[in-house]
Amino acid sequence: MKAMVLNAVTDLKENVRPLTLVSIPDPVPVQGEVLIRVSTCGVCHTELDEIEGRTPPSRFPMVLGHQVVGRIEMLGPGVTKHHPGDRVGIAWIYSACGKCRYCREGNENLCPDFKATGRDVFGGYAEYMTVHEDYAFPIPEVFTDEEAAPLLCAGAIGYRSIRLAGLFGLDPEVRIPDPGSRCFTPFAVTMMPDNSFNRKSDIVNHKLHLGLTGFGASAHLALKMIRHLWPEMKVYVFARNQSEREFALELGAAWAGDTTDAPPEKLDAIIDTTPVWKPVVEALKYLKPGGRLVINAIRKEEIDKEYLLHLHYPEHLWMEKEIKSVANVAGSDVREFLKLAAEIPIKPEVQLYPLEDANIALLELKQQKIRGAKVLKI
Repeated sequence: MKAMVLNAVTDLKENVRPLTLVSIPDPVPVQGEVLIRVSTCGVCHTELDEIEGRTPPSRFPMVLGHQVVGRIEMLGPGVTKHHPGDRVGIAWIYSACGKCRYCREGNENLCPDFKATGRDVFGGYAEYMTVHEDYAFPIPEVFTDEEAAPLLCAGAIGYRSIRLAGLFGLDPEVRIPDPGSRCFTPFAVTMMPDNSFNRKSDIVNHKLHLGLTGFGASAHLALKMIRHLWPEMKVYVFARNQSEREFALELGAAWAGDTTDAPPEKLDAIIDTTPVWKPVVEALKYLKPGGRLVINAIRKEEIDKEYLLHLHYPEHLWMEKEIKSVANVAGSDVREFLKLAAEIPIKPEVQLYPLEDANIALLELKQQKIRGAKVLKI
């Protein structure tokens, strides 16, 4: 099969073609696995982190890619949940031990044996890949393959970020609605038996204000989710690129400014989707007392780490402000988000590239040439 492989950690500033197109043997599914013929694969900033060594692959060569959509070509021994021809997606979560405390609680994203697609095992920058049947997620029919790919990471991680910000009326560590778990919760949102979402509008608080700093693939999907679930909620977007600010306003943001611009009012929660440190420091200034900053990133780059020296305790951290990181995604995040995305429906903005142009897509991502999400067509 054809695949784009990474053979070593490298600096994209010095090497603009880090991936090489090669022919490698087709994978064969083992016990409990399915073989997937890949049709599309999203391009994510985490791939830049892998290429440049911030979260390096566990071995080389490695096939990157963890926003994978395709159809099941073959079933391995013991598979019972899928059939040949089923359309499924594969996310960043490739596997977990299933036995530890975190796995038993439904937080297998925190499992010490967590394995990531395209980092610890071959991913979707290829014509075929295998995965355990438990982590092959059915794709709702409302989406094309191109639209579905970004949902598997940018969308699912955005969904988890919204949960961790407290907007679903859930304690971040459990999955049972608890209306008293967050003092500024505007709605309790629960999954209904028919897989739809129930919004309890009797506890709405239209005065809650949310910020999004950075406005790429994940943030634009998060804004679409929020506008659907809570149309009266004001969302303020911080982005250094004027075109991204204009895009945010097109999608319904109440305000859009530069990273250092002060919003019209202080915010209850801010979700940071950037790869750098300056937006973290700046966002903390704009939180209300008791507000929460959720950092949605696998890794942060070193390029502006010295900006952390701007931290001023009374201004940025005092008054019981919180910082919460997002670590990977759990299987439940992917399943629940896909159902929600189909209900809305969320249709991501996508830019398509052939597999052979993966290096171009990655370089554009590095250069912040972004509108929506980048997707490889295999």
